[in-house]
Amino acid sequence: MSRLYIPENYKPILNVKETEKAIILIKDFFQLSLSTELNLTRVTAPLFVKSGEGINDDLNGVEHAVTFPVKDLGNTQMEIVHSLAKWKRLKVTELGLGTGFGIYTDMNAIRADEELDNLHSLYVDQWDWCLHMNDNDRTIMYLKEIVKKVYRCLKQTEFFVYDRYEEIKPILPEEITFVYADDLLKKYPKLSPKERETEECKKYGAIFVIGIGGTLPDGSLHDGRSPDYDDWTTETGDGHKGLNGDLLVWNPVLNEAMELSSMGIRVNPETLKIQLKERNCTDREKFTFHKKLLNGELYQTIGGGIGQSRLCMYFLRKAHIGETQVSTWPQDMLEQCRKASINIL
Repeated sequence: MSRLYIPENYKPILNVKETEKAIILIKDFFQLSLSTELNLTRVTAPLFVKSGEGINDDLNGVEHAVTFPVKDLGNTQMEIVHSLAKWKRLKVTELGLGTGFGIYTDMNAIRADEELDNLHSLYVDQWDWCLHMNDNDRTIMYLKEIVKKVYRCLKQTEFFVYDRYEEIKPILPEEITFVYADDLLKKYPKLSPKERETEECKKYGAIFVIGIGGTLPDGSLHDGRSPDYDDWTTETGDGHKGLNGDLLVWNPVLNEAMELSSMGIRVNPETLKIQLKERNCTDREKFTFHKKLLNGELYQTIGGGIGQSRLCMYFLRKAHIGETQVSTWPQDMLEQCRKASINIL
């Protein structure tokens, strides 16, 4: 069921025309900053991939991809991507990029099972990126180093926006705070994962939650994560597990934590086998992607996704993601937004 939060006395800082101009300014600036910071080359990405090859992102394993047959390929089934989490690892390997270099691309997806609200849309647009790394760098310290670089890009973009729209004041803290999902559970045992994130984000302004997808001490998951790209089982040497996580910031308009990015060190053959077994999906080992990985044919990488419309929504202090992208929404939601001066595109 769709949900909607209406901020009290909400008034957009920029009108629709100004917003459209600001969107392209932010996107152009941020992707240049990201590509420079991480040594990423832009590549062109697919909107759909062939079903049955294990290339699409399975998200939590229950979402259904939008599929269609292709007449000229003997009715071969294709599916709209959820994200390019695995495709980009294939691409980095195919290009033969050296360690320390990678790719980024504009990813457009349809997530038909999404529950629609202020932050979630049927249409997903993000920068998917992937970086070739050394096997010896599969450590929590390397993950944090990359997270800090991505955060620097956010800080740079925040000033870029403020320099052009003085009424949008910078609010990001100087440094991002790293927290573990299991520590959040210990700290807030009676709260849901989303509520834990909100409490911690409200305190620090920007956090990176490590260990998304792995089983917590009480048997629950902080959030779901497919077992075949992020590594959420490797021990980090400090009593915790997981070489991945989510980057969240405090959203003063919605008064809650807002995820802007998900990223992590990717599985190697050993951790892939462990995670597939833990999620009872060892049958995926027969897929093209998984065979290549298990045979040692793919580069070790780190990668992630950064929401484009979410980024614009956050920096322009918008109340709904529909103010920075065009999608389809329930009629009652559109009516409530209209009455609250939330200008859905």
